[in-house]
Amino acid sequence: MKAPNDLLHRFQLDRAGVRGAFVRLEQSWQDLRSNGDYPGPLGDLLGQTVAAGALFTSTIKFDGRLSVQLQGNGPLRLLFAECTHDGCVRGIARWAGAPPAAAIGLDPEARLAITIENRITDTRYQGMVPVEGGDLAHAFENYFERSEQLPTRIVLAEGDGRCGGLMLQQVAREGGLGNADEDGWNRVGHLLATMTRRELLELPPEVLLLRLFHEEDVLLQPAQPLVFACTCSRERVEAMLRSLGRDEADATLAEQGSIEVHCEFCNRRYVFDENDVGDIFRAVETAPPAAKRH
Repeated sequence: MKAPNDLLHRFQLDRAGVRGAFVRLEQSWQDLRSNGDYPGPLGDLLGQTVAAGALFTSTIKFDGRLSVQLQGNGPLRLLFAECTHDGCVRGIARWAGAPPAAAIGLDPEARLAITIENRITDTRYQGMVPVEGGDLAHAFENYFERSEQLPTRIVLAEGDGRCGGLMLQQVAREGGLGNADEDGWNRVGHLLATMTRRELLELPPEVLLLRLFHEEDVLLQPAQPLVFACTCSRERVEAMLRSLGRDEADATLAEQGSIEVHCEFCNRRYVFDENDVGDIFRAVETAPPAAKRH
């Protein structure tokens, strides 16, 4: 049986005082990519963003979702990826004009945001920084340096139906960063730089990590499965229609005969006719006052 290629591994390099994460997506990436037109470099950038989003969930404990968003005014308008605490990923990319035929740099005026929504505590945290470095990996490293004051090294890749990433972060200890091995952070950074794109996308994680860091006492934690999944639902769309109001819904019905909502993430289409809309707002009108306010 073919080994699964949709997984997230956390690991530690004990000798160097460094924590890390490894992610690879294959079937989930192919499922995600089949829902949009992401040729060449655009697919490369989206794959890297999706891999990064999954990587970043490795550093936090939460019940909810983490999203990565890069938005600019140049030809590349949007990169967006989301990963939930239980490993569901989705993402989209938007480009103005004809898709690029060759590798592209990032708009230096774009903004990069990472948002964490915790369902249990009903809290939302967002960090935002300008894009610096020219590529996604350096932009994300800059985010952690600026927003979290956390030295970070990231490698991302996409190709041959897969995307993946590897991230290292210096472990904080009492009184500062690092441990007794003063050279540990620099040493593992140099070792990471020897990794090839093919190794990142093809080697089993246990083989890759031992090949790179065999003298660093690698502790590899069990894998977390990853899968493409969309959080859209008919109930969510109904809630959106209620928020727009009955007048807006009736105006759309009068103009188009029905209301059709298309999910950009999974291509699912939700269609509501006059009876459906009547049922949506009838439920609101007949609900008890407390339920209406909620």
